[in-house]
Amino acid sequence: MNTQVFINLAVQDLPKSIEFFKALGYQQNLQFSDETAASIVISDTIYVMLLTHPKFKEFIPKAAAISDARSATEVLVSLTMESREAVDHMFDKALSLGATSFAEPIEMGAMYSRSIQDFDGHIWEFFYMDMNAAPPQ
Repeated sequence: MNTQVFINLAVQDLPKSIEFFKALGYQQNLQFSDETAASIVISDTIYVMLLTHPKFKEFIPKAAAISDARSATEVLVSLTMESREAVDHMFDKALSLGATSFAEPIEMGAMYSRSIQDFDGHIWEFFYMDMNAAPPQ
């Protein structure tokens, strides 16, 4: 069995966040969604669990606080794209849906990336790696 990744994120407005990810082209798995949580399928092995703040708090110790991703970086989630054009397309699409640009595009030889912040301040990086231009191992 391949290892699966579940990224759990606290969100303020669950319906708005669901629509954002669906508009980016990802699917919602209704089997694991309700009024407090939504499972977003990024790929066969990557899932994002969007959780209301009360639901998210069920998974953390009582004394732990939910960080405000708008004022402190909690995580940088990077997703591969099939080309530089796909990176630009996903970035532009996210901005048109209300996300904000997080940083200038990054070009590091074989890698190209662009980053956005979603409505809750979570950082998403879309990147392309040209393996033919990457340095040998």
